[in-house]
Amino acid sequence: MCLIVFAYRVHPDFPLIVAANRDEFHARPTALAAWWADYPSVFAGRDLQGGGTWMGVTRAGRFAALTNARSPAPKQTGDAPSRGLLVANFLTGEASPRGYAHTLAPQVDAYNGFNLLTADFNVPTMPLVVWSPQSANIAPQALAPGVYGLSNAALNTPWPKLTRSVDAVRTILQAALQGSLPQEALLSRLFTVMADETQAPPSALPDTGLEPARERILSAVKIVDPTYGTRASTVLLIGADRQIVVRERRFDVSGKQVGEERVHFQM
Repeated sequence: MCLIVFAYRVHPDFPLIVAANRDEFHARPTALAAWWADYPSVFAGRDLQGGGTWMGVTRAGRFAALTNARSPAPKQTGDAPSRGLLVANFLTGEASPRGYAHTLAPQVDAYNGFNLLTADFNVPTMPLVVWSPQSANIAPQALAPGVYGLSNAALNTPWPKLTRSVDAVRTILQAALQGSLPQEALLSRLFTVMADETQAPPSALPDTGLEPARERILSAVKIVDPTYGTRASTVLLIGADRQIVVRERRFDVSGKQVGEERVHFQM
């Protein structure tokens, strides 16, 4: 994932609302979102090169998602283990979000930069935890209720696409909280937010060490590019009634939608 916008305990019916885009090289082999044959309780896509995933949820209510971190520019190594395994191992394990981060902490330098979200909604009192080891705040952080954005820097870093998408989700939630937005309309509007191809003007671009032209391509919420772009958009709702809804839309090299997966199950 390169952009995750989420509302945590803002809507009384949905403790977690997530809208996310997975940006990746088009050549990297990927399995579509599905129930995993080797771990039947896990619903997620799968990186067939590294073996992990970027976002997933389980029948027991465990949730995890990850973005790569490129600001502040961390050390990158080609032989580092796949960051997607961080998500997969949480989903298939039993550790609490804080306990998982604590266990991983001694190994964190082996990985290229990442931001990790973890939660276990089967335990109502357990918080949603964000962990960005390469940022100034190394310790895992339990989040208060609110609307957040996570891209390729620390939580809520005000990059143009993050600010724009977070503001749009807040507006959608205002309508949802007023009772004027049925669930299907909520899902549809969240997908619309993640389909924004607007690029930021040069003066607003972050400086992460990339060439300005490349930085501008990556500044869109939905990236359309021949080699690297938004390959999937995912919207996830975890309900207070323990119902979980996941929708994934997939895109080709031109940005055209080429499929959609829909799953609705009871925790």
